[in-house]
Amino acid sequence: MRHHLIALAFALALPMSAIAADNDIDKVNGSVHVDAGQHAGNVSTVNGPVRVGDNAVVAKASTVNGSVELGDHAQASNVDTVNGGISLGQGSRVTGAVGTTNGGIRLAKGADVGGKAGTVSGSISLDAAHVGGGLSTTNGDILVGANSHVEGGILVDKPGGWFNWSSNDRLPHVVIGPHAVVQGTLEFRREVELRVSDTAQIGPVKGATPVKFSGDAPTQ
Repeated sequence: MRHHLIALAFALALPMSAIAADNDIDKVNGSVHVDAGQHAGNVSTVNGPVRVGDNAVVAKASTVNGSVELGDHAQASNVDTVNGGISLGQGSRVTGAVGTTNGGIRLAKGADVGGKAGTVSGSISLDAAHVGGGLSTTNGDILVGANSHVEGGILVDKPGGWFNWSSNDRLPHVVIGPHAVVQGTLEFRREVELRVSDTAQIGPVKGATPVKFSGDAPTQ
C-alpha cells in the first residue's frame, strides 16, 4: 500500500509537460482543431492549419505550410509555422516564442507573448498587446499599435542569402502607435521608414531616424 501511495504522489508531482506528452496531436496533410476549453500536449501538422479554440490550453502549436490560430484566452508554450500566418486572439498567452518564416503575426487586444515574436517575410501587428522578448523581421512591416508594450527592443535585419533577390524595393514600415512603449534598442540593419507617435515611449534607435506623428496613425 505504501508503494502505491508513493507512486501516486510521484505522478501528481510530475510537471504538466510530462503529463501532456500522452495527449499530443500530430497529423500530416490535414488540419488540427483543439476544441474550446480543451487541453492537449504538442499539437502539430504538415500541410494544414492549426486552430486552438477559445480558453483551450496546449503545450505547443506548430505546422508547416499552414496557419496557426489561438482563440480568445487560449494558452500555449510556443507557436510556430514555416509558410503561414499566426494569429493570437484577445487575452491569449504564449509563454515562449512566436515565429514564422513566410507569414505575418497578429496579436489581438490583451494578447501576451513571453518570448520573441519574429518573422522573416511577414508583418507583425500588435493591438494593445505585450511581447516580452522583442520583435524581429527582415522584410516585414511592424505595427506596435496603441497601448502596446514591447520589451527587448526591435530588430529589422539585413536580408541575406536568397532573400537578397526575393525582396522587392519597398522599404519596411515600422510604426510605434499612441501610448505604446518599446523598451530596449530599436536596431535597423537596413533602410526603413520609422514613424513614432508623439505620445509613445521608445528606447535608443540605431540605423534609422524616427519621424514623429500625432493622432491615431501617421499620414501617408
